Amino acid sequence: MPEAFDVSALPEDAGQATLAGRVMLAEGPVPVIVREGRVHDVSTVAATTADLFDLPDPASAAGKYLCDVTDLTIGGGAYALLAPIDLQCVKACGVTFAVSALERVIEERARGDAGQAAAIRAELEEKIGGGIRSVVPGSADAAKLKAVLIDAGMWSQYLEVAIGPDAEVFTKAPVLSSVGWGAEIGIRSDSSWNNPEPEVVVIANAAGKVIGATLGNDVNLRDFEGRSALLLGKAKDNNAACAIGPFVRLFDAQFGIDDVRNAELDLLIEGPEGYRLEGHSSMNQISRDPLELVRQTLSEHQYPDGFALFLGTLFAPVQDRDDPGRGFTHKIGDTVRIRSRKLGTLTNRVTTSKDAAPWTFGIRELYRSIAARTAA
Repeated sequence: MPEAFDVSALPEDAGQATLAGRVMLAEGPVPVIVREGRVHDVSTVAATTADLFDLPDPASAAGKYLCDVTDLTIGGGAYALLAPIDLQCVKACGVTFAVSALERVIEERARGDAGQAAAIRAELEEKIGGGIRSVVPGSADAAKLKAVLIDAGMWSQYLEVAIGPDAEVFTKAPVLSSVGWGAEIGIRSDSSWNNPEPEVVVIANAAGKVIGATLGNDVNLRDFEGRSALLLGKAKDNNAACAIGPFVRLFDAQFGIDDVRNAELDLLIEGPEGYRLEGHSSMNQISRDPLELVRQTLSEHQYPDGFALFLGTLFAPVQDRDDPGRGFTHKIGDTVRIRSRKLGTLTNRVTTSKDAAPWTFGIRELYRSIAARTAA
């Protein structure tokens, strides 16, 4: 049974925002623009969101009225809301906040065993917490701190990308595999220590120009990556493990890159057993500027269909859920809400990647639907 889209998920200033997304119609997905609560099909001027974002001014794109935003649904129906990107490559940055850097070192030292995390956390915070928060990545001071940490036997591959010259940038998910608002998000069925990663996601077009931003959940499997960083691909790229949405807010006179730099994110996790966890992230604590992360993503690569770039997370849950000292891990049925005032709310329910709806609509299906729509 389709579920109605919750309009409270829109940005607080939705009346002044220009939002881009995708809606599944009977004939296939179409890119849409949302203005003042009205959804417009812009497929006649842009067959995909990748085409839409390549327009000189995406926020001014015109189309035909499709429905009101209150008519949108999840999981079926005449106007089913999808993840707001299509042909873009989905990239992600890791270890871009000091707190998350320390947590990655904890995972590494604990070898993925949550039971050891509390003691290691206390030791690392005492010895290197202040230093890692104060240095600029890639600077002379960062190099000095690295030398001190190596001498003390405290160095880690995660500290290398936290304070070294090169950011961690990896491919998060295949094209068209991301899920949107209201969809189930997948955790590997064989993971026992994991958490959401609430993040701001910037959207770049084919020219590498950032044209807007949205919210994302880059699920983290702490046990897998903690056992070996070489398991990053297995930890990150699984069915339904990448959520983006609800819409891309396009840059215009009311919203721009400085709003991304100063965004505040609130996280709420509600468990089926009554568990509740709240978290908060401030983008102004990021160690590398968002445009620097975009630059490094583009440094020796091209993205002819554009890309979505997760900017990393400050959130590192340490609140115990079950056994003392083991911290947080997801349970099936958790509801995860990520909220930012000017980007709205991304809501997803947790399941396993095995039990999530299978991903069946790929690039070939997209182009078949475009061809059929064009011929009609």
